[in-house]
Amino acid sequence: MFTGLIEGIGKVSSTKNVGNDMRITVEPLFPMTDECRVGESISIDGVCLTVTDISKELVSMDVSGETLSRSTLRFLRQGHEVNMERALLLTDRLGGHLVSGHVDGIGKILKKETQQRSWLLRIGIDEKLSHYTIEKGSVAVDGISLTINRCAESFFEVNIIPQTGRETTLLKKKVGDQVNIETDLIGKYVEKFFLRDRSTGDRDGGSGIDMEMLIKQGFGD
Repeated sequence: MFTGLIEGIGKVSSTKNVGNDMRITVEPLFPMTDECRVGESISIDGVCLTVTDISKELVSMDVSGETLSRSTLRFLRQGHEVNMERALLLTDRLGGHLVSGHVDGIGKILKKETQQRSWLLRIGIDEKLSHYTIEKGSVAVDGISLTINRCAESFFEVNIIPQTGRETTLLKKKVGDQVNIETDLIGKYVEKFFLRDRSTGDRDGGSGIDMEMLIKQGFGD
């Protein structure tokens, strides 16, 4: 589990295809390897991977074919920069939001423009993903926890402040570039419980979440 607060940037040292899988080796451009251990989880551009080797300031991870098919990691090559975050400690402050590192899909940058000191990004997504985006809700873009300013059926917009721009790779992306998208984890679970109760009519042993309850709590029109 991660927070979406990027610790630093890494540079891809090498990639190696192993059948349908891939091994990625990254050089962190910030102090990290002294505290990193083999077997730990690490987020690379928002994708949760397991550290398989640490050698001479380099960190290696194996990526399955399934993960490659659902993320932008399959496009990584030597010299590419990536966002890196180690797994959340229970004693840490949760400054971003709960990010699992299980990417939902790939988005495309449709617009990038300056707004005073920040940047506005419009990111196109599949309509199935837009179902889980809400105004002022959270989303992870290449592992970065961001607040949605505006959303529609095929895109959402976020603002990148100078601090985020300096500490991540996002502002180095161009219009047309692809990014990993993970929508809010909590919203997906709420939807599953709600739909299960509606389909089964289970009011006794279910979660108790239904339209009547939501309206009573002030979530209806």
